[in-house]
Amino acid sequence: MAEVRVRLLRGWRDLEACVRIQREVWGHADLDITPVHNLCVSIETGAILLGAFVGREMAGYVYSFPAVRDGVCCQHSHHLAVLPAYRGRKLGKTLKRAQWIEALRRGTKLITWTYDPMQARNANLNLHALGALGRVYLDDFYGRTPALMLDAGVPTDRLLLEWRIATPRVRARMAGDRLAPDPARIVRAVEMKPGGEYPAIVPGRPDLGRTEPRLLIELPRNIRDLKGTPGLIGRWQKAVRTAFKHYFAAGYRLDDFIAGERSFYVLKKSASRG
Repeated sequence: MAEVRVRLLRGWRDLEACVRIQREVWGHADLDITPVHNLCVSIETGAILLGAFVGREMAGYVYSFPAVRDGVCCQHSHHLAVLPAYRGRKLGKTLKRAQWIEALRRGTKLITWTYDPMQARNANLNLHALGALGRVYLDDFYGRTPALMLDAGVPTDRLLLEWRIATPRVRARMAGDRLAPDPARIVRAVEMKPGGEYPAIVPGRPDLGRTEPRLLIELPRNIRDLKGTPGLIGRWQKAVRTAFKHYFAAGYRLDDFIAGERSFYVLKKSASRG
């Protein structure tokens, strides 16, 4: 198996490869593509653009640009894309590790990004593998942009994550995998109704009366498998949105993710920003 190399990207050939990867990974029309000229000026003004190469081919890239969050200068990570042929080789985590190292080298201590809360694979990488935290739920953040919608009529909700890259929490995650909590020991604020057979699983009514230190919000292991039942993705999104917004307002934060046959977000009650 060819060695994976990660390096900073510069020059037209590198940037054109990023555009090709966007098209193949997301199937975006030209209107939704981040173009070469935008990547070019972003690099010149402080963006971090890193590519992962397998042999001579760019297999994926990660892209962040300078931003400000709550008065703090940071990087906002806008793209993480890996070609389908190279998935399953942990290139996403490899690229995020390289981004972490480069950001620390530049003196940056915070990286933010948004992602679709219904995507279990991304949730596991972001929260469990990388140690990011979340406290903000963004309703229909990108509007009714077809390329970003999970299904017809489903809003483009997003979670905003904070990756505090100089903290012991993140350094520990970068040092190795952490065991996920046991879901049998944590109360569930959202879970599927009993008796459902995957993928025709239906969410139960969110339980908004819990006060335990940790709570679980269930998520289908692959939300796109539910597209065969009209309206089902929207029902899950509504249940998850309701629980997140209620418990964020009550002082909980998004702390971890449990992946498996049944997958769960882990919420933790905490007044700390760390």
